[in-house]
Amino acid sequence: MPTVSSPKPPIRPVTPRLRVVLHVVLILFGVLLANGLYLTSITWLQHFTGRIYEDHFYQLMFLVHVGLGLLLIVPTVGFGLVHMVRSRKRRNRRAVKIGYALFAVAIAILVTGLLLMRIGSIAIVDPTSRSFVYWAHLIAPLAVIWLYWLHRLVGPRIKWDIGKRVMLATAVLVAAMVAFQASDPRISENKAPLQGEKYFEPSLARTATGKFIAAETLMNDEYCLRCHKDLSNSAFHSAHRLSSFNNPAYRASVRETRKVSLERMGSVQASRWCAGCHDPVPFFSGEFDDPNYDDVDNPTAHAGLTCVVCHSIQSVNSNVGNADYTIAEPQHYPFAYSENPLLQSLNSLMVKAKPTFHKHEMLKPFHKEAEFCSVCHKVSLPGEVTNYKDWLRGQNHYDSYLLSGVSGHGARSFYYPPKAQSNCNECHMPALATDEFGAKYMEELSGLGVHSHFFPSANTALAYWTGDEEGVQRHREFLRGTMRVDLFGLRKDGKVDGELIAPLDDAAEIDPGQSYLIETVLRTLTLGHHFTQGTTDSNEIWIELTATQAGKVIGKSGHRDDREAVNPDSHFVNTFMLDRNGNRINRRNAQDIFTPLYSHQMPPGAGQTVHYRFTAPTDSTDPIEITARLLYRKFDTEYLDYIRRDRDPERDSLDVGLPGEPNDLPIVEIASDRLTLYLNEPTGGENATSSEDTFPTWQRWNDYGIGLLLKGKAELKQAAEAFRAVEQLGRYDGPLNLARVQFAEGDLDGATDSLHRAAEMDPLPPSWTHSWLSGIVNRQQGNLDTAAESLRSVLNTKIVERGFDFSLDYAVRNQLGLTLVDLFQRAEVQGDEKSANEFLSQAQAEFERVLEVDSENVTAHANLAEIFTWNGDTERAEYHRVLHAKYKPDNNAAEVAIPAARRKYPAANRAAEALVIYDLQSDQN
Repeated sequence: MPTVSSPKPPIRPVTPRLRVVLHVVLILFGVLLANGLYLTSITWLQHFTGRIYEDHFYQLMFLVHVGLGLLLIVPTVGFGLVHMVRSRKRRNRRAVKIGYALFAVAIAILVTGLLLMRIGSIAIVDPTSRSFVYWAHLIAPLAVIWLYWLHRLVGPRIKWDIGKRVMLATAVLVAAMVAFQASDPRISENKAPLQGEKYFEPSLARTATGKFIAAETLMNDEYCLRCHKDLSNSAFHSAHRLSSFNNPAYRASVRETRKVSLERMGSVQASRWCAGCHDPVPFFSGEFDDPNYDDVDNPTAHAGLTCVVCHSIQSVNSNVGNADYTIAEPQHYPFAYSENPLLQSLNSLMVKAKPTFHKHEMLKPFHKEAEFCSVCHKVSLPGEVTNYKDWLRGQNHYDSYLLSGVSGHGARSFYYPPKAQSNCNECHMPALATDEFGAKYMEELSGLGVHSHFFPSANTALAYWTGDEEGVQRHREFLRGTMRVDLFGLRKDGKVDGELIAPLDDAAEIDPGQSYLIETVLRTLTLGHHFTQGTTDSNEIWIELTATQAGKVIGKSGHRDDREAVNPDSHFVNTFMLDRNGNRINRRNAQDIFTPLYSHQMPPGAGQTVHYRFTAPTDSTDPIEITARLLYRKFDTEYLDYIRRDRDPERDSLDVGLPGEPNDLPIVEIASDRLTLYLNEPTGGENATSSEDTFPTWQRWNDYGIGLLLKGKAELKQAAEAFRAVEQLGRYDGPLNLARVQFAEGDLDGATDSLHRAAEMDPLPPSWTHSWLSGIVNRQQGNLDTAAESLRSVLNTKIVERGFDFSLDYAVRNQLGLTLVDLFQRAEVQGDEKSANEFLSQAQAEFERVLEVDSENVTAHANLAEIFTWNGDTERAEYHRVLHAKYKPDNNAAEVAIPAARRKYPAANRAAEALVIYDLQSDQN
């Protein structure tokens, strides 16, 4: 009789030891779930409130989350695999399949968690991919809970009472933590400090606490380098990094400023005005005020404008520039300053995995706005510096940009781009391809990138001195194409009212022995502010114009001597600034600035016309080659010698050359043009026939006219002729700009007729520019209601698709305010008290809106002083009267300094005349 074997005991899916592991997994998962619920609650709280609550405690809680997640990997994977093997043959296939799904989702949680940590080569940079992983990591735990409940339906009964109590306690604890954190986010509210101001004056920069910030904190750029290598590298080569005493030019000038301040006031306090922008590290750390500050060997002297400084600014406090910002010591994740590699890795892990707090601390919305740049690129000189007026205007990139067509805010421009440049970054922070953290998809790259922090512009000197050939080349490439030179035409008899032969192609026919004016036109193309801006007194920009015949130079202007110094009788695009004794400001000696002899700066989207006299030779009939080049060099030879004299070669290793040596700074050709003149030989075509390959004929005429118009009243007749030619070519620019000329001449009826003709042309003129001109013409004609309506329509114009919003054009708003004042006075004379009060109230509102954009506006303050006087508000009237006196230019300054300057500088004296003609064959060349 066969024996019957006893059945094998069933394999237990969970052994006693495995049960211990399960309990560990459940406990860790429960704690992690509670921790995750807290972290998620803070994320959603930030989303709905728009505030940041990720403080130091949050970072520690996140670190706990990461640690618990890592601890879960081994027990979860181990329990899952063993349990899966022991249960694979169980008859309840539904429970087995659910178990497989549960294990798969648990693994997904762990994997997505690791991916979000951005460790090594598995770092996810693409925002879309990271978002997908984040939401998978967020939703998967809900799936785990549901699957675990289904899986346990076949096992021991779940003790819901215990679970409910744990869940309730967890919810209460998390809610309490979130409520506590929401009540005190411990993040700066961007308010300027009330104490500590005396230390910072006359700079407007402040710290949030009124206390010093450690230099080590402000110089901690190595921290940025860990995650932003490409960005840090671009910033390292920028002029911003060399803003302080590590810049030989700045150091030479500010040493004199400190010396003069010490002599005048007994302290170097006045030089703090420079420090807010140029020397933030020694300034905010308290070292700058030491009269014996070592500006060569002190580490803070070489810090420049660091990453931390710019990105620790909490607020821009006004529209006046002069470093009017508030800076605070940045809050970091734990272990930010640790030198321990393990703790540094933990810090990096937290930053990469949860970057919201870091982004909030280091990237404010205003960092992307032009107003942020204006903090240091809009300048006024206080009386503490000049020992003169309380206020003098210095460089001002911001208002120049704001009132331009490029920004989409200036209604009075000659040209407009298809779409406005909404900030400075679009030009000076071009896209840089990188897959580093913080990179986003950029259309211009068709891939991931960031905005470069090299800030290409024009300072080739610093790059040259530091041996940065790539930097020199990048500035060179940036400048190329920003301007245009056009050898536009010839005027017979060498006079501005001579017969005009124009526009010229690349050749023209002339008569031997005849004198001509070579009409040369400069035009700003891609610039969003005046050319040149910044250090306009030391920037060296000039036209080099050469006439050669059979290889021999027969006429020249703008050439250089053996020391590479430019002939002073050249045409310079600069500002010739004076001190009160009529001496040129020749070494960036800001403390002596008094008044300009002349300014040849060019507005954006405008022209400048230059006349060169030339007499054709009679002893040869060989063709004459005319070459015009617009050249740029960062510093002129006189200032370079000053810098060289200031340097101590024994202490300063940066070689800038010796005094008396040639000026070896790079010369950049921004633009050029060529023309061949044939003597009594046909050119193969009419002189006035122009090629359309480069730019249209109407635009050449228009630029020529604009250059003449902007000279003032001396050449308005010639400007009108140019604009009539534009009109004949079918462009609205002709009659529109002719109306500007006629308005300047006082021909209001002529201006009205021109505006009517412009409005009938196809294409139509920009409505905003036409309305502005109509408004100012109607005001002068006494049509005040019509004028006010036209000016209002300008300010109300917004073209969203082009980024245009002319409500910020405070010059137009001032004209509206003045028109409303005229309406008030007319109503008052007519005895219409109600209308008079309404007009006065409207005028007040307009001038106050001007001050919201330009709080130093002279016109607005002057008129508000009058308005409040009429209203009987003497206190507010006096307030604006004082400010008007402060900001009003000193009309007597020119009478003091300019006569002396005209005697000292004959070449500059000629360049300052209303009508300037440069003689190519003068002995002075």
